[in-house]
Amino acid sequence: MRTASNIARHELIGLDTVAISPDGRETEGRVIDETRNMLVIEAESSEKRIPKEHTVFRFFLPETKEWVRVEGRVLIARPEDRIKKRLEKW
Repeated sequence: MRTASNIARHELIGLDTVAISPDGRETEGRVIDETRNMLVIEAESSEKRIPKEHTVFRFFLPETKEWVRVEGRVLIARPEDRIKKRLEKW
């Protein structure tokens, strides 16, 4: 089960998110793809490619019905490699 403490070790595709850029702009949508350095978010009928580094993400966890804030730098890795990586606190 995804929780606030282990979200970086789980699948992000399909989660609702709000991406907050360094200049404060917010992009809301659903994660539809992920690469090592980017999240692809479907927002308002278009796809936005959001760099993980320097971005703060808020993910909605349907299991616990809560929003979780994650620093993008913690997510920089291929999704399959994040499980193996020792994660820092965010």
